[in-house]
Amino acid sequence: MTNDIEKVSAENVENVECVATKHVVDVDVDEEYTYKEQRKIIHRVDRRLVTMCGAAYCISLMDRTNVSVAAITGMMEDLELYIGFRYSTMVLVFFVTYIVFQPLATAVIRKIGPRIFISVIVMSWGAVLVGFAYAPNWQTLAGLRALLGILESGFFPGSVYLLSCWYSRYEVHKRYSLFYLIGCVASALSGILAFGFSQMKPLQGLNGWQWIMIMQGVLTFIVGFLCMIFVVDFPDKGYNTWGFLNEQECAFILRRLNRDRADANPEPFQLDKFLRPALDLKIWGFALIFFCLTTVTYAIAYFLPIILRDNMGFSVGASQCLIAPPYVLAGILMVSTSWVSDKYRTRAPILVLNGVITLIGLPIMGFAKNPGVRFFGVFLTTAGANANIPASMAYQANNIRGQWTRAFASATLVAFGGIGGIAGSLVFRSQDAPEYIPGIWAAIASQLLLIVVVASLSLHFWISNRKADRGEKIIEGSADFRYTI
Repeated sequence: MTNDIEKVSAENVENVECVATKHVVDVDVDEEYTYKEQRKIIHRVDRRLVTMCGAAYCISLMDRTNVSVAAITGMMEDLELYIGFRYSTMVLVFFVTYIVFQPLATAVIRKIGPRIFISVIVMSWGAVLVGFAYAPNWQTLAGLRALLGILESGFFPGSVYLLSCWYSRYEVHKRYSLFYLIGCVASALSGILAFGFSQMKPLQGLNGWQWIMIMQGVLTFIVGFLCMIFVVDFPDKGYNTWGFLNEQECAFILRRLNRDRADANPEPFQLDKFLRPALDLKIWGFALIFFCLTTVTYAIAYFLPIILRDNMGFSVGASQCLIAPPYVLAGILMVSTSWVSDKYRTRAPILVLNGVITLIGLPIMGFAKNPGVRFFGVFLTTAGANANIPASMAYQANNIRGQWTRAFASATLVAFGGIGGIAGSLVFRSQDAPEYIPGIWAAIASQLLLIVVVASLSLHFWISNRKADRGEKIIEGSADFRYTI
């Protein structure tokens, strides 16, 4: 490694550190491409991979959460969802099938390829969404939501796994942030789009909420068609993707990933290899962090329009449109913290910072007397919780090695995210309206638990790194690998 570093010219790579002393691998060291050429290749990956997966995730979030904006445009009354726990039940059945059917999704995406896998399931969401519009009762709508959960179950873990296979450890947080930021656009724009679509109410004798479902179904099908054209394969097969990298450029990607963590080459699927990481407690720690986050993010996504209308006194139109501004702040916080996180190669402090911001926002949102002040609390809560989603994914991705460990970890992370979705759909109960105080306390408890888990994992990582530095321990099967705190 030292000889390789000495060959790199000063104009190509700056501030190269010796792995033997700093345990930091400079992934930009390469004999075939200059530093400028390497950056061009990486940016081409960004434009195709992050943009297309982000667009599909944008549609995914919009499709699974559109019931919140539809609820206040006639769906509650038409399907009698206001009775008992019907609304919460209809929301949570999505996550039951979403969790059950996703564990092997990352194995399936490896087998049949990302382009076909992602594009087919995205187009199928559009068909189900059109079915939403013609549901005659709440039971049928709940059944269609369960079907949507099956069809969406493979997308997020598959996309997270695909992204982690293309980027080095200290590039991945920015890319996860951009991926999730594009998804946040769905949350920000869904209310505004829903308001526009609902104005089609007189057409064909359909209510406003039905047009919301139909038009979002059409948008979903269009994005699925684009995925069929533009989604890229894994690095070892990326040269087969139309208009993308050639074989030499994909080989460069594999070399830099192997310099970074030595796990870029594909491994044949074996069930015992896939399930072996289940014995590693830190995998479940990462999943628990994600559960704590999604409990809050899904609660906001499913109940914010209802809270804005019933608790804060805004009109239906204002409630649909006012869900956008908090997500703008979330995007700013997400991108800025991811830049700091990758630049200074740190993860846990960012998670704690965003958790504290959420903890400040939740009591303001729940207990302030003035509606404007409570809405300010919504800004902080939405920003802190959503900014931590890519931060948690980067924290996990940086501290595991191996193709199937990465696949299993992605599946468990997203599965616990689905469990968080169930919790988020239940914490704001109908009988607690319009204040939803028990839900606020549940959200606060989840963020306190997040900070405790992050602190515990980071302490373990710090002790393990110290032992590895003294030659007393080998981390993740590699003498050069160190945990990122």
